[in-house]
Amino acid sequence: MTHVATLIAGPAFRLDGALVARALSVLPGGEARTLADGVAVDIAFAPGRLEDPNVAPLGEAVLLSDYRNAIRDAIGDVPVDVVVQPAAGRRKRLFLADMDSTMIAQECIDELADYVGLKPQVAAITERAMRGELPFEPALRERVALLAGLSAAIVPEIIETRITLTPGGRELVGTMRTNGAYTCLVSGGFTLFTGPLSETIGFHEHRSNTLLVEGGELVGRVEEPILGRAAKYATLVELRERLGLAEGDTLAVGDGANDLAMLGEAGLGVAYHAKPAVAEAAAARIDHADLTALLYLQGYAEGEIVRD
Repeated sequence: MTHVATLIAGPAFRLDGALVARALSVLPGGEARTLADGVAVDIAFAPGRLEDPNVAPLGEAVLLSDYRNAIRDAIGDVPVDVVVQPAAGRRKRLFLADMDSTMIAQECIDELADYVGLKPQVAAITERAMRGELPFEPALRERVALLAGLSAAIVPEIIETRITLTPGGRELVGTMRTNGAYTCLVSGGFTLFTGPLSETIGFHEHRSNTLLVEGGELVGRVEEPILGRAAKYATLVELRERLGLAEGDTLAVGDGANDLAMLGEAGLGVAYHAKPAVAEAAAARIDHADLTALLYLQGYAEGEIVRD
């Protein structure tokens, strides 16, 4: 079996035998293996056949997205993520992750803006930038300018009272590190946040933008050059080459338009609860499950996951 389809249930749903059987019905000769009872299942199969006459006429190539779509049609409208990929090289040795709305549930700049009464205005710009409707760099400069005069001392309070880690993130990083992977938090956000949060989650290193501070207050500017879409891509390439890894050895995850180049360059690029354009463009998408899904995509079973 050269390929594998992984089914991962959202938190309020459980996989059962009947649903797995429906997925198997479109993958002749497929073999199912439970990764986590009721949560995640691998189906190993060999491409070339697909029991769905609506997908590909006889003699035409069947794409991996065809298999994914056929499985989705077979299992119906349920909160289950489906990712289809080659079986070889699933366990990755380099992991890059976006922070805001990926490894944490919030957008840090929006929380900063709330302290100056501008959260709705800043959040609207953030949303448009993450959807790819605005260029990231000028949108960041515009938002940061609105924060001038804000005390940098409020950042620990924001982290303590407003920032929540995305479920499964610590397990994802801890399990990959235990199995020899290198991990990097790479964010268009700010070092004031990525520093403490990368340590809490367990990353080897973090890279992000630096808010300029004078006299303990934000001056409304960010140090140039801004770490955006191109810099995230460059970080992946740099770390991959430094570690002597192949392209297929890398995993990246993110939710916004500034993550797309990084996701496209990774051996497996995952759009996590992402903006529509990002989810459509990425090779894999997780819309329902938490971040442990990225471990199941690598073939880790429940008993191999490192939990606190």
